[in-house]
Amino acid sequence: MNLQRHISKAAALLAMTGLGFGLAAPCAADVVERTITLKQVARTASQGFGSDTAAAESVAFDPANQRIFTVNADSGRVDVFAAADLTALDNADPAAGIDLKAMLVAAGKVHNGDLIGNVNSVSIHGKLAAVAVEAAPKTDPGWVVFIDVSTLAYVNAVRVGALPDMLTFTPNGRMVVVAIEGEPDDYTIDPEGSVDIIRVADFSLHRAGFRDFNVGGPRERELPAEVRIYGLLVDIAGQPVRPSTVAEDLEPEFVAISKDSRTAYVTLQENNAIAVVDLHTATISRIIPLGFKDHRLPGNELDASDRDGAVNIRNWPVYGMYLPDAVAAYRVNGIDFLVTANEGDSRADWGIEQVPGDETTNLNMEEYRVRTLKLDPDAFPNASSLQANSQLGRLKVTSKLGDTDGDGDFDALYAYGARSFAIWNAATGELVFDSGSALEQLTASRYGIDFNNNHEENAADGRSDDKGPEPEGVVLGIIDGRTYAFIGLERMGGIVVYDVSDPYAPEFLQYLNNRDLTLDPEIDGAAAGELGPEGLLFVKAADSPSGKPMLIVGKEVSGTTAVYEIDTQIVVTLPHD
Repeated sequence: MNLQRHISKAAALLAMTGLGFGLAAPCAADVVERTITLKQVARTASQGFGSDTAAAESVAFDPANQRIFTVNADSGRVDVFAAADLTALDNADPAAGIDLKAMLVAAGKVHNGDLIGNVNSVSIHGKLAAVAVEAAPKTDPGWVVFIDVSTLAYVNAVRVGALPDMLTFTPNGRMVVVAIEGEPDDYTIDPEGSVDIIRVADFSLHRAGFRDFNVGGPRERELPAEVRIYGLLVDIAGQPVRPSTVAEDLEPEFVAISKDSRTAYVTLQENNAIAVVDLHTATISRIIPLGFKDHRLPGNELDASDRDGAVNIRNWPVYGMYLPDAVAAYRVNGIDFLVTANEGDSRADWGIEQVPGDETTNLNMEEYRVRTLKLDPDAFPNASSLQANSQLGRLKVTSKLGDTDGDGDFDALYAYGARSFAIWNAATGELVFDSGSALEQLTASRYGIDFNNNHEENAADGRSDDKGPEPEGVVLGIIDGRTYAFIGLERMGGIVVYDVSDPYAPEFLQYLNNRDLTLDPEIDGAAAGELGPEGLLFVKAADSPSGKPMLIVGKEVSGTTAVYEIDTQIVVTLPHD
């Protein structure tokens, strides 16, 4: 390349970064490519590896004291890691820890630590950390505990609804918004879900509940028919008592806040919907149904079987329920958009079997394999072949949807999750982008038949019948004016990075998975790599100890917290290169 080309390319790059000093910007014929690279620079050990242990579920960062907070759900603790020196952070033990059970007992909030359950979420703003703690049993009201981030001392605790699952501060720091999942135990009790709002100035609680949407309530007609409501309360023998109310059935999972701190967007995962909450009035503005993904359409392919012995990503006569877990919000040209990780979730394990050992007698059981269902002969004329294990027979679907004419057979099939991330117009609920089959195609191109693995074992193709790569977490970060989405794949593992600056045309940039498939998690434990990405947090360069943007990820199964530095680069290719 001659000197003039060097000067032209340098001028283009400088102009794009705002440092051009009068040099010419790229011409229209130049090809501009933005790249982003995640590099793992540290990995801390939290609660430790355990396929049945919920560890490293949620993470937060304290920029003033340069510390990482990691929630270990089952242990009831929050680990605190010194992060000023990232090289020292690698494989470090916690510099300090917070025992939430001991803290609540010492504060006189409860007299018996056995009445305190899992710790589920942590968020930091300024001098305060807020931690979500569920009760034991989980159907009792939980707590949000406020902690001084410098001293790790108790500040206050607010009693909230049953099973506070996720919480976050508003951008202005004035409120903490809590997703109260209200998950049932065995359906003898089904607590009400809600969105609890704590005003930090006086630690007052304000509840945005769903009772008005109950049958006979003043907003009954505002509940869209597409929202999944199907719980059934039973007695201790598993016999039906009554349907769950709408307020009992709705289960808030994850919270995103608008940039102006006025609106919360809350996923109702099992209900396949999003609640929009006015934070100043503590009311539900509306409930948005998310509809279904048509896997018959080009671009929406999936691998539906773990028994086909191959990568077989193709179209199938199946609909996908989005059922998102994490959600993130951002604004483009004055419009709010929502990014969802469409994990999928069922209530397969909840309820009481009327005949012990026979799960089909559990009246709340909804998860069945296609091979066990009676398919309508008109809708599925090739049912006998379609229900083979190598085709759709192994795919898990819901029994609560699909019998459209009420005659006892299934006219349509609805699977869990969409195996994608999606972007929605927050005001209208319009789906503006879905990644289609891209995530599954991505892992298949990288791993071949070893794709769609589980996070607890090496079983090639093992999750194809059940939500595939299972995108669960998503967080957004702004770097040099561009907005990036970081999506965690819970089962196969790894982080997928997209540029979502244009919500209508996101661009794939990177997939990084620090997992060693030559090692078996069941045998080798955390040596098998980073397993089960759960909580993701973006740290801007100004707050980072290295001066570079960071991504911090809690890995639930490996029980580790991974720290990635983020590098971006702009490459301009001139027409005559």
